[in-house]
Amino acid sequence: MAKPNYAFEKRQRELEKKRKKEEKAQRKAAGQAQPAEDPAATAGETADPADPAEGQAPAAGEADPAR
Repeated sequence: MAKPNYAFEKRQRELEKKRKKEEKAQRKAAGQAQPAEDPAATAGETADPADPAEGQAPAAGEADPAR
């Protein structure tokens, strides 16, 4: 009967761990790069563009829908 090659099995496990660690590092780096772009793109937006009068007093004769 053949003897198990424990050194080979150990090396294969180590290589698999290394590969997974590198993939995780790449995903983490890609994830950090993406959110950094979003705040810069939306930093100027403070109000909903669909409602430009938000936060302003209603004009004379207009009813305030919130009241």
